[in-house]
Amino acid sequence: MTDVNALESAPSRPAARPRSLLTRPDGSPVRVLVVDDEDTLSDLLSMALRYEGWDVRTAADGAGAVKAARDFRPDAVVLDVMLPDFDGLEVLRRLRADLNEVPVLFLTARDAVEDRIAGLTAGGDDYVTKPFSLEEVVARLRALMRRVGMSAVRDDAVLRVGDLTLDEDSHEVRRGEAEIELTATEFELLRFLMRNPKRVLSKAQILDRVWHYDFGGQANVVELYVSYLRKKIDLGRTPMIHTVRGAGYVIKPAA
Repeated sequence: MTDVNALESAPSRPAARPRSLLTRPDGSPVRVLVVDDEDTLSDLLSMALRYEGWDVRTAADGAGAVKAARDFRPDAVVLDVMLPDFDGLEVLRRLRADLNEVPVLFLTARDAVEDRIAGLTAGGDDYVTKPFSLEEVVARLRALMRRVGMSAVRDDAVLRVGDLTLDEDSHEVRRGEAEIELTATEFELLRFLMRNPKRVLSKAQILDRVWHYDFGGQANVVELYVSYLRKKIDLGRTPMIHTVRGAGYVIKPAA
């Protein structure tokens, strides 16, 4: 069982994002299966991995994990040790019978030393202890997948949504022909939105990815910076940044 406290608070300065993406040998996105029975944590992990350009599926229990692995054929698995039907070690045993080489990253409780030892002894490849940061999970997975032959390719430095462009290398932002000046935090927020066009992002997801906070009462920061972005991106133009009441924010091409 996991909860939002499994996410570790971190400094407010955004971490630099890698300038390359891992791909399968055929050039398609790598596939990651996330197995955790806590919906909020599973959603945050999935969002962080999709932000890396990876194809992600989720499962909430052991039986679902085994079925998803057989259907999805993942390149890596993030696996919680404690699940509602049978534990992660049993999931690993069943996965190894069908996908012998797939790397598995265990999620374990900080004080459960025996779980870590048992997971590695059973054939797990690595583990992270709770609370953890999403950046740590991503870094561990990248290392595991490189070991099994995933290759790194240069990502396109320019993001485009409608007439809005963002250059990740030069930090230049334009809407149409107009150049837009952004602060470092505004830039990170806009980049996260543009990497997930037409996808509704909750305040919690934005906090974790842009500010690396957990849920602790910081949602007003997101509201404030979204308002800053709107004044620079949308003022006097057809809006691109939209509020979905009770759900979060989404960016999409102007109608």
